[in-house]
Amino acid sequence: MNKLIYCATVLIAFIASCNTQKQASKFRFATPEAGTLVKIGESIPLKLVFPSEVSTFDSVVYAMDGEVLARRTDSTPVTLDTEKAAFGSRTLSAKLYYGGEEQVAYSNIIVVPPPPKRYSFKIINEYPHDPKAYTQGLEFDENNILYESTGNESSGQNGKSSLRKVDYRTGEVIQRLDLDDRYFGEGLTLVGDKVVQLTWREKVGFVYNKNTFAKIGEFAYGQSAEGWGLCYDGNRLIKSDGSSRLYFLNKDTYAEEGFIEVYNDKGPVDSINELEYIDGKVYANIYTKDIIVIIDPETGAIEGEINLIGIYADKKDHNNELNGIAYDRRGDRLFITGKLWSKLYHIELVER
Repeated sequence: MNKLIYCATVLIAFIASCNTQKQASKFRFATPEAGTLVKIGESIPLKLVFPSEVSTFDSVVYAMDGEVLARRTDSTPVTLDTEKAAFGSRTLSAKLYYGGEEQVAYSNIIVVPPPPKRYSFKIINEYPHDPKAYTQGLEFDENNILYESTGNESSGQNGKSSLRKVDYRTGEVIQRLDLDDRYFGEGLTLVGDKVVQLTWREKVGFVYNKNTFAKIGEFAYGQSAEGWGLCYDGNRLIKSDGSSRLYFLNKDTYAEEGFIEVYNDKGPVDSINELEYIDGKVYANIYTKDIIVIIDPETGAIEGEINLIGIYADKKDHNNELNGIAYDRRGDRLFITGKLWSKLYHIELVER
């Protein structure tokens, strides 16, 4: 072997050996590895690798998200019970105290809910829907008038973003307000005698008189990046922005007052789009997929998943997605449609 190559090889091996020894002597978590998925309710061991130069120590304090879990004066593992943990990324820390000094080790776990219930669907009835309506929001009022918000994806007059009242039985547009061309209409919901409508990237929402469509207010977004879906739970507005978050808005001031992360059993779920509030749960389209998820708005857990693949035979491309959920509370009926769909479907869920 060439002497120069041999020396370089020995040097590399020596450096690697030193790095390995350094890593072995570092105070760190052996388990769990950072980013480990943990099902809610599972118990996992917290095991540490102690520095080789520390033969004795005063104590180790284990914590999750800053809350103390246990104190130990030896190196025995601690068992973490996740029964009451919040979903999402949870930061783990261990503080080692010895000889008046302190070292800290960090890791994290991602707590996820159980697998969601799976549903397919049964079509009960279908109704005409404007095939030029780029549907972004959909909701029934107490008189079964359908309110619809559209974006401006298609061309011509029908391409303008709009707010509409629709006779769902015939598809006839009873009343329509076109938005200024600079705005892309998104989700909407009803709050008493008001309609609240989002715009996409303009970071502004509009408030209208429900009967006349006269604009009576507007509001700026807070931390949420964009406007996607919107629903109302009777106390607060719930807003999506295409991420894995649901934001809670004050129903009177429209200020953002908090958010939750949405998770299924595989981790965070993003691309949350059009929303509907039904019997304490948030039903949400997942953008580009013919899937609706059922979310617990208190925990962020996805409790159900509705597979609607194949419901609309004329679906063509990415501008033709499922994107409209409306619930008739009086009749306990669930309706869905999509962007540029010619049909509005009344469906029932079939548990698998």
